[in-house]
Amino acid sequence: MLELVTRFERNNGGPRFLTSLNLELPLWSIHHRTCHYDLPDSLPTMTQANAGLKYLSNALATPDQLSNSSSSLDDVPSELETSIRCAGAQLTQAAGVLLHLSQDIIAQAIVIFTRFWLGAEGGSLRIYSAKDVSAASLYLTAKLSFQPTSPRSILNVYNLLLSQDASPLWFVNPRGAPTQPPTPETYVLSEGGYQTGRLVLLRVESVILRTLGFDTHVALPHTIALTYLQTLGVSRPAVSRRVLEHLNAALLSPQLLYVTHQPNALAVAAIYLATREVEVKLVDGEWWEVFDVDREELGFLVVAMRSTEGFMRKETEVWKNKAIPLVTDEVDAEIERRRMMDEGE
Repeated sequence: MLELVTRFERNNGGPRFLTSLNLELPLWSIHHRTCHYDLPDSLPTMTQANAGLKYLSNALATPDQLSNSSSSLDDVPSELETSIRCAGAQLTQAAGVLLHLSQDIIAQAIVIFTRFWLGAEGGSLRIYSAKDVSAASLYLTAKLSFQPTSPRSILNVYNLLLSQDASPLWFVNPRGAPTQPPTPETYVLSEGGYQTGRLVLLRVESVILRTLGFDTHVALPHTIALTYLQTLGVSRPAVSRRVLEHLNAALLSPQLLYVTHQPNALAVAAIYLATREVEVKLVDGEWWEVFDVDREELGFLVVAMRSTEGFMRKETEVWKNKAIPLVTDEVDAEIERRRMMDEGE
């Protein structure tokens, strides 16, 4: 994706996406400059903090929701479900960048996308296409924000990203990004295609809302982490950058960290990792307990965040030269292919 974006910028004078992509971590980890989070001028009072606690926490998935998804009940293998869910999150991230959406909006959309598939009452990958749920999640989240995006813009961007000839995404176009910038005909929908896509987008948006009980609240750990850094007296930009990179990468974790742990715990784990990587010494003692995080939860999150990069490398190897199915028909075909291989046909 980075190469294609570079060509867009050099040849077309297009949007300057280079500052949105991390040049050191893998391309699925987004650079901190996409995150528009600023340190507060002062810390909130205790009364203000208590009043705002409900906005700093999320409804978490239950063990039953994690172990019994609608997709698993429809015989979708767990590893295939994980791969599709991760690809859908990456698709949402890429679309958000191309639409000039801020990282907090993109992150909220990824969390909404992830929540939709949870539990027996959630969506099934054999009924709803991951690409449609991704687009509707991004459209819904942007609509509720200060950066609403039109259905036409959403659909044109997704049409480009899902094109097997023009897409820069490895899990859509295994052959790799095209050597020349795509022509408008490659990704601009016809009027008929737009009207059909718009109806699907709005229908899936309503399905997401009903499935989530119209609860679209998503508290993110990014601002919390920056506040914690200020509290700990850490002001080095390198630490803040690494913290935000870890939090963005955690959106792709197969452990579904954003729906199983509260934002304050994610923030603490990212700070713990970042300060060790940048070699910044924090206060002595178990400082994480001040932020209501115990050692066991911190240890789990640190291991999970560290393993995300390895998981992504494994995914690229497993799906090498193959596209990850993002449409229901493709999911059915992949399940049938695996069944035939297991039976030796």
